[in-house]
Amino acid sequence: MKDGKHPDPNVIHPISGYEKEIYVKPTLTNPNIVVGDFTYIADTDFESHVTHLYEWSTDKLIIGKFCQIAAGVEFIMNGANHQMNAVSTSPFYTLEGWDMEPPAPSDMPLKGNTVIGNDVWIGQNAVILPGVHIGDGAIIGANSVVGSDVEPYTIVAGNPAKVLRKRFDNALIELLLRFRWWDRSVGEINDLIPVLTSGDLEKVRSELTERLR
Repeated sequence: MKDGKHPDPNVIHPISGYEKEIYVKPTLTNPNIVVGDFTYIADTDFESHVTHLYEWSTDKLIIGKFCQIAAGVEFIMNGANHQMNAVSTSPFYTLEGWDMEPPAPSDMPLKGNTVIGNDVWIGQNAVILPGVHIGDGAIIGANSVVGSDVEPYTIVAGNPAKVLRKRFDNALIELLLRFRWWDRSVGEINDLIPVLTSGDLEKVRSELTERLR
């Protein structure tokens, strides 16, 4: 391993002497946030980027392994939603003194869990809206507002975020989703780095196919 050090998903600061990038998983305190090994954010804190996830919330934020989350990214959870099928959107039930019971869940525009796959790159200041599912290997452009699901290995950008292109052809995407390199051991991933970082996609295709045999 590099400099005699072994990758450790349980350390907070993966870059020696640099505190403005952290592995997320070892810093979590909210049980409704689940993050996989080696996912990092370019900040000193992660949970402040998850808004409207209250003690009484039932939705979860689930993020896979090896994701790269840039500075200023915000995950907006279902607690931000207001009742939309009535005349007023005011949440009287949350404010002191008003005589209103909480609306039934069926009256709220709840979107379910927000789920981010593995090896997803989320660009600076992007906003992920409630209930969005982002597939493995996707790229979210800086300043994007993502309100719809994103397919694996797809690049989206804009407000609202729109598909720019697939990163690879369908056959290579299918191969990558079958191979699931992020679920391999640290040692095997380390050996795979020349393949994972190669721009020679035919070589990548050949190597991964061979390893799946």
